[in-house]
Amino acid sequence: MSKDWTGNKKSTYSTIGASNHIDTDRSEYDYYATPPEAVRMLLELETFGHSIWEPACGEGHISEVLKECGYNVFSTDIIKRGYESDIIDFLSFDSEGSPTKYDIITNPPYSKAQQFIEKALRVVRPKGKVAMFLKIQFLEGKSRKEFFKRYPPIRIWVSSDRLFCAKNGEFPTNPRDRRGSICYAWFIWQHGYNGDTIIKWFN
Repeated sequence: MSKDWTGNKKSTYSTIGASNHIDTDRSEYDYYATPPEAVRMLLELETFGHSIWEPACGEGHISEVLKECGYNVFSTDIIKRGYESDIIDFLSFDSEGSPTKYDIITNPPYSKAQQFIEKALRVVRPKGKVAMFLKIQFLEGKSRKEFFKRYPPIRIWVSSDRLFCAKNGEFPTNPRDRRGSICYAWFIWQHGYNGDTIIKWFN
C-alpha cells in the first residue's frame, strides 16, 4: 500500500554518498527505518536513563522497542508518518540554552547526521548519552576527523552482520530478504566525555 508521505519509489542502490541511495532515489527526508533487532542489541550493550528522546522517530521502529523495554519515550519527527508523535524540527528546536531531561537515541537522516549529533550533545541531559545508528562510512573524511576531535564518541559498536534499513519503513515480509549491503554501527557519545574512543563489535 502506498504512503502519501514517501519519496521516490525507485530501487537503485548506492553504498556511497549522503544516504543509502543515489540522490534521485533517496527517500523523502532521508527516511530509512531502523531494524528493531538493532535497537534490542543496543540495549544489551549500553545503559540509558529512564527518559529517552527519539527525535527522528518515523513510524516508531526505535520508539516501540524502547517502550517495550520499559523506557519513557518522547517521540518526535519533522513530519507525521502515522505514528503517535509530536511534530518538531529537531535541528530548529530551541531549548533556551538549557539541557533536557533526556538521553537521545535515533537513526538520523544521514545527510544531516553531524548536525543531529551536535544538536543532541547540546540538549541531552547532563552526563547523558547520545546513540546514533549510522553507516560505518561516517568515520571517513578529513573534516570528520576534526569533528571527532571535538566530539569523541565514548564507544562505537560495529555490526558484524549487514543489517537492513528499510526505505520509507517498508521492510520485506520475508525475513530472508532483510539482509542489507551496508555496514552500520551504533555511535555512542556521553555528554562531557573527552577521551579516547573504544571500538567494539556486536552480533
